[in-house]
Amino acid sequence: MSKEIDALWRDGWYQHARVLASPNFGPRPAGTEASLIVIHSISLPPGQFSGEHVQSLFTNQLDWDAHPYFQQIRGVEVSAHFYIRRDGALWQFVSCDERAWHAGVSSHRGRANCNDFSIGIELEGLEGGSFEAFQYETLNSLCAAIATRYPIDAVAGHEHIAPGRKQDPGAQFDWGQLQGALGWPADRFPGHKSGS
Repeated sequence: MSKEIDALWRDGWYQHARVLASPNFGPRPAGTEASLIVIHSISLPPGQFSGEHVQSLFTNQLDWDAHPYFQQIRGVEVSAHFYIRRDGALWQFVSCDERAWHAGVSSHRGRANCNDFSIGIELEGLEGGSFEAFQYETLNSLCAAIATRYPIDAVAGHEHIAPGRKQDPGAQFDWGQLQGALGWPADRFPGHKSGS
């Protein structure tokens, strides 16, 4: 590993992220490396873009009685590797060497259990809503950094790996912007058809 990559990553922790460790993780299956980036959107309560509710959820500290919506998710234990706020601030909850609990029942290109081989990135936002330029800037640099350390061969939305069950990040997420910023081939992104 080069010194530049070594400087960016330490045991799966990205040096430019604010760390808040989640207990909701486990080991990846033996011999499995992260090859997929999964993009999600989240806000708690839905549509509210302030406060620390997402951080509290991912660390099992959420006050379930703080808002009526929280009763719908009471007791869930979830996490993501990363969370990008509306202002572009970046948080990390789980080492990318480990398996975060973000995808649920899922499949990508015929391979089930996406948590086993993916890195989950949550964008603060409402599913189907728009995202901020600051978030794209952070996401672009984060995805590029992840690819220096892990053999990433695809990026997908939660909606693509759990169709019918999830709709995030949704129709207003700009996949073309992400592809253009990264300069990765079209076949790594949703919507690419084999042979096209």
